[in-house]
Amino acid sequence: MNNNTKGILITALGVFIMSLESLFIKLTSVSAFTFSFYLGIFMFVSMFFFLILKQRDIIRDITKTSFYIFLLSAILMGSANIFFIWAIKSTTAANVVLIIGTGALFTSLFSYLFYKEKIKINVLIASFFMILGLLIIFNDKLGLGNLKGNLLALLCTITFSLSFVFMSKYTNINRVALTGMTGISLALIAFFVSDTINIDLYNLGVVALMGLIITPYSRVLIFNGTKFINASEVSLLMIIETVMAPVWVWMVLKEVPSTYTFMGGSIILLTLIANSIYIMKKE
Repeated sequence: MNNNTKGILITALGVFIMSLESLFIKLTSVSAFTFSFYLGIFMFVSMFFFLILKQRDIIRDITKTSFYIFLLSAILMGSANIFFIWAIKSTTAANVVLIIGTGALFTSLFSYLFYKEKIKINVLIASFFMILGLLIIFNDKLGLGNLKGNLLALLCTITFSLSFVFMSKYTNINRVALTGMTGISLALIAFFVSDTINIDLYNLGVVALMGLIITPYSRVLIFNGTKFINASEVSLLMIIETVMAPVWVWMVLKEVPSTYTFMGGSIILLTLIANSIYIMKKE
């Protein structure tokens, strides 16, 4: 098996596991902040033991390389996770993952603003169609809750894209350690904004399964897989989550997206596929 095939398989597995997150969030009855608090703790615990076993010199490595960017990225990713969980609890899973699918638009914009990277013509064309898809989704008249969820998903996309831009420039940042630090920032932010952190055993069990296994190890698989494949292949594989997350929720909870979501989502999905294929052929 060559490195490219290995990278595709590892990344695809990570994205497939990550697609379960929306379902696990939907299965709980606690608030988004209570969920986020315990998720952050479990993420940190999981990554802490991983680092102790595999990378014992990590503290020294972190303090030697781009610590402030490391900390900023962790805060941004922690915030993105809270927005994601809050959005999933406020609107349909399909709306959230489709809006997050437009992340390439914001990544290109932030890369230009911070590092003056030229925005390619294919990204501009793709951005037009993705904005069109977003406008259709946001035009859904399902009430304020749905609009709130869509806006939270947009905030998640913006904060995650910003952290991705910083990480792409500082490739020496340890991604496993960053996942652990994201857990700390997630727990701290949620603790200070939450009215209560009380949780029953059932909800704690669901959050624990997501925080100890699904979220951290899906990220580790994706981070490791992306070492062997290019950005366009990563973008194409991320579509697995865009498709599978609503499917899991529909299969278990019978949640059906609206007509607007199907219309706008189809435009976004086809745009992502077409743009990724175009980049792969060009390379």
